[in-house]
Amino acid sequence: MSKLVLYLLLLGNILLLSGGQIVWKHALSNMTGGLTIANLLTSPGVYIGGFMYVIATGLWFVILNNMKLSVAYPLQSFAYVIGIFSAWLVFGESIPATRWIGGAVILIGVFLISWKA
Repeated sequence: MSKLVLYLLLLGNILLLSGGQIVWKHALSNMTGGLTIANLLTSPGVYIGGFMYVIATGLWFVILNNMKLSVAYPLQSFAYVIGIFSAWLVFGESIPATRWIGGAVILIGVFLISWKA
């Protein structure tokens, strides 16, 4: 499997993991009647987010089988940066400067890990 395909699979994995969290947050935020088992079992968002995680896990198995763990696993931390950005963009959360700086540090780490990997 080519390096490009592996990195695209990893990107898909990261986007599915991040997207699943966004879907879950949205579903839970809009849940009426509180967080109950019945509400969870009848929420389409819970199932959609779970399905995204199942697909992400399938991709992860392919990635682990073809890429060094010391490269693949740390690169997943890019999901944290997507989480910060999504919290701000989708949910209107106020993000302090220190969190943005932390996200930038993660991006630098992702770059260093993937450089000549």
